[in-house]
Formats: sequence, C-alpha cells, structure tokens
Amino acid sequence: MTRQLDYRWHLRQLMAGRSLFATTDLVPLLADRGIKLSSSQVYRLVAERPERLSLKTLVALLDILECSMEELIEPVAAEPALKAKVAGSGTNAVGDLRPKRARITGPGT
Repeated sequence: MTRQLDYRWHLRQLMAGRSLFATTDLVPLLADRGIKLSSSQVYRLVAERPERLSLKTLVALLDILECSMEELIEPVAAEPALKAKVAGSGTNAVGDLRPKRARITGPGT
C-alpha cells in the first residue's frame, strides 16, 4: 500500500503572529514583490488550503512572513477514508439496498 500524504496550511496563523489580521493586508505586500492577486484570490489563499500554488507566490509569502517553508506548510500522513455505514443495515452497503414494491390491498383485506 502506498503512503498517502497530506498537509496543513498555516498561513492564517503566521499572519496573525505578524499582526496581519485582514486578508487584504497581503495584497499590497504581495504587489511589492511582483505578485498581482485580487483581494478575493488572497482571501481564498488565506482561508482555504491551496491545491496549486505558484512558486513565486510561495517565495513571496515566505519573505513577507519571514518564515520557513516548514512553518507555512506542515506535511502530515493522510487519514484513511472511512466507509459510510447505513444505520441498522448490518453489512449492507448503500448500493445493495433496493426499494420494496408496494402492495395494494382492497378494503377489508
């Protein structure tokens, strides 16, 4: 089995440690380093984990925050995916469930 890796993104914590509390505070600091991002792009960079990141942007963030890559991006082992269980179904998976046909009965039956 191959080892699955994941990471934790610590940009917001590092910004707070440098008294940068608003995501828009990064826009001019990045622009000073030649990185032109809109305020919404910077918000997503701070609030979410980026799946793709330009190396120039990464280096600019490291320079702005005066930190190392290990402080910004923490590699971790990925959590194994848990299989969903259907309540009260025992070992049946969701794909094994089939609807039951309704029976129509006459009056008094």
